[in-house]
Amino acid sequence: MKKEKKTHALLFLLMLHFTSARQSDYAPYFYDNGPSSTNGNMALFSISEDTPVGTQIYVLNGTDPEEDPVRYGLAFEKGSTEYFRVDPKSGNVTLIQELDREKQDEISVHVSITDGRNKVVETVRVFVTDTNDEPPEFLNLPFIIDIPEDTAPGSSIYRVQAVDKDMGSGGSVSYYLQTSPFTKFTIDGHSGILRVKPGETLDFETTPTHFVTVVAKDGGGKYKGKHQVLTSTATVTINVIDSQDMPPYFVGTPYFGYIYEVSVPGSEIYTVYAKDGDQGNPNPIHYSIINGSDGVFDINSTSGCITLTTFPSLLKNELYEIKVKASEVGPNNELQDYDVTTVTVRVVDLNNHPPTFYGENGPQNKFEVTMYEHPPAGEILRGFKITVNDSDQGANAKFKLRLVGPSRVLRVVPQTVLNEAQVTIIVEDTSGIDYEKGPTLSFKLLAVEIDTPERFSATADIVINLLDTNDNIPKFTSEYYIARVPENSPGGSSVSSVTANDPDSGSWGEVKYTIYGSGSDLFSINASSGLITTQPWTSLDAEVRSKYNFYVKAEDSEGKYSLAEVFVTVTDMNDHAPEFDEVLVEKTMIIGTPVKIEAVDEDAESPNNVIEYSIMTADPDNAFDINADTGEIKLKPYIKSMEIVQNITKQKDCKWSVVVEARDRGSPSFSTTAVVNIDITEATPLKGPMAAFLMKSRDNPLKALGMVTFIISVLVGVTVLISTAMYMRNSKSNRIMPARRIIKRRPRDQQPWTFKIPVIKFTNPGEKFLITNPESSLQQETGSPRLKPPPPIAPCLPPPPPSNVRPNERLRAVPTISGALASKGSKKAKSSRRKEGNISSALVSELKMKLEQKIHENNQGYY
Repeated sequence: MKKEKKTHALLFLLMLHFTSARQSDYAPYFYDNGPSSTNGNMALFSISEDTPVGTQIYVLNGTDPEEDPVRYGLAFEKGSTEYFRVDPKSGNVTLIQELDREKQDEISVHVSITDGRNKVVETVRVFVTDTNDEPPEFLNLPFIIDIPEDTAPGSSIYRVQAVDKDMGSGGSVSYYLQTSPFTKFTIDGHSGILRVKPGETLDFETTPTHFVTVVAKDGGGKYKGKHQVLTSTATVTINVIDSQDMPPYFVGTPYFGYIYEVSVPGSEIYTVYAKDGDQGNPNPIHYSIINGSDGVFDINSTSGCITLTTFPSLLKNELYEIKVKASEVGPNNELQDYDVTTVTVRVVDLNNHPPTFYGENGPQNKFEVTMYEHPPAGEILRGFKITVNDSDQGANAKFKLRLVGPSRVLRVVPQTVLNEAQVTIIVEDTSGIDYEKGPTLSFKLLAVEIDTPERFSATADIVINLLDTNDNIPKFTSEYYIARVPENSPGGSSVSSVTANDPDSGSWGEVKYTIYGSGSDLFSINASSGLITTQPWTSLDAEVRSKYNFYVKAEDSEGKYSLAEVFVTVTDMNDHAPEFDEVLVEKTMIIGTPVKIEAVDEDAESPNNVIEYSIMTADPDNAFDINADTGEIKLKPYIKSMEIVQNITKQKDCKWSVVVEARDRGSPSFSTTAVVNIDITEATPLKGPMAAFLMKSRDNPLKALGMVTFIISVLVGVTVLISTAMYMRNSKSNRIMPARRIIKRRPRDQQPWTFKIPVIKFTNPGEKFLITNPESSLQQETGSPRLKPPPPIAPCLPPPPPSNVRPNERLRAVPTISGALASKGSKKAKSSRRKEGNISSALVSELKMKLEQKIHENNQGYY
């Protein structure tokens, strides 16, 4: 029982706890941070319409009194556009649709906050702020205006109106016209009123329509962070309405009419036509004749047709000038502005006569003249007496003259004729009138009517017979001639033939040939035929002179001439036999080395002067070979030693003989022979290349002498280079110079002593550091047959004190240092010189140190 009471009490306490807890659960709420804040409940929040989609624009911010976590939400009216999206946890609000203030400037949004148990919903308004994103828009398009052309300057003619949906400065609109140098209008920038520009007038006849471009510009504003000004354009079409301010005018002037011999009264002569100058609103035209009709013409007042009132045979004049008046007819049939023109009327007959050519004796269709060729350009051919005539009147008697034949040789004057004219023929191209091209020139003279439908014409032959003049010079068929003649040709032999032509007739065309120039004295030419031959006494020799050139002259009877050059080559004939210098030739042959024999052929050209050598006979036989081209004679290959030579012949002197023939390759061929005595010997036992060279040069001592001279020159050059190098090395080597010191004088009874540098000989590089006795050196020099200059003596040093003098001590010579320059050599030579230099430097340093120590000891003893 007690346990049950405890259980009921516990349950009662738990129920009481939950009831009190439920009574303390509060709803969450938004922070209200005001319209200028970017977090809170979005109440009265403003956003620019150019905000990019995807931008975080706001943060919903609220709390729960029990500090439970809260979640956020956004909702829109049904059917409206959802512009925002919120993250439930963070409360970040993002723009998801593009804004346009001109379409919707206020957005209603339901924002909510919940802690999971309680949800609070608030309806807030988000305002869309304006940016300058809309250009001005014109109203009442299109703009088409009709205005009279007599509108006064400065008058208002139209008001252009445009609106801009933007707010503030971006919604204000101003106007201006696009610049044009010919515009006659202006616009008020604020009101948009279009006016005729002061000082300008409109003219329908000049410009019936004007096109004006109006620009509407807003006041500018920011868009996406940048300032921009937007404009729009519209075209205003201005039609000018014509006014009666222009007189009438005739169209198609001047006017010409014709009366023919077949015309009758009432025949139409001509119809004039006039138009009102005000084409936009023209008045009717009234025509009348005011002067010049002489009562024989009439005009239709409405159509302007002029007619004949009598027969042509009764007309007194051939030409009439009729004054016609065209007047505007006003609204009350009164005549207003007018214009006057002249109509020229000519009385003509029918075209029934063709043009005709006349000579001195009447009609003629052939004219002939004889004259010299090449008259000067511009000369009139006065031998022709030609007249041309057409018996018709007016246009029927008008025709053209033309000369048909060789182009631009002659021309005819006049080229256009009315009724009748004297025909003149003038030379235009004198080169075309050439007897050599043809003794006769033929042309056709044509006369053809111009403006008649019948096109009557006439023709006459023009024949010119030419007389020749000497107007050409003889001309050779070539500027130069090349001829070849064999040497030793007999006198009078034909060399060449030249030809010159002169197209002139008679004696002017006859050509005479002469010859002159250097080398022409050996040749002659036939004055008529142009055949060139050698003089009867001429003997041509190609070996003496093979080339000749001279000039030939072709001259007509009046001295006109031309020149041509003739080149004559004397061809070589085989008229010389080869010749040896001697008939009997002595040669010495060393076994293994050939000897050479040479013949000369004095012919000028090959193959006449090309020589072939051959052995005719030899003693002994079959012991020698000869080079057919060079003439080198050598022993047969099997003869290699003197033993073989002595086996062939029993004579001790070994002198063999050969008969050599030299034959040229000319036709016919000539030859000559020579006997060659050859002393056979064996080479000396000299070895080496020099010996071989001397053996080869035994028959040519000048070659050996030149080689010896070259070797001597090389040796002299090497010697000079070595001497120069030694001198340069000595000049850069170290030297010990005497030092000046203040020396106390000794008593006069004390004998001074001298310190001489001993003679140093350099027999080899190592001896230059050896010290020798001067006396012994002097004795050696005295004993030699050749005297040498005494060695240099150094300046005297202060005498040493007596106590330090050692009688048995040998004087030491002061060593000198020398060197030589050497050219760059191999690496081995450089390393050897480096080693020698190191040894020399060590020896020099040691000797120098000993010498300075000795001098220091002597000075201490003295002082």
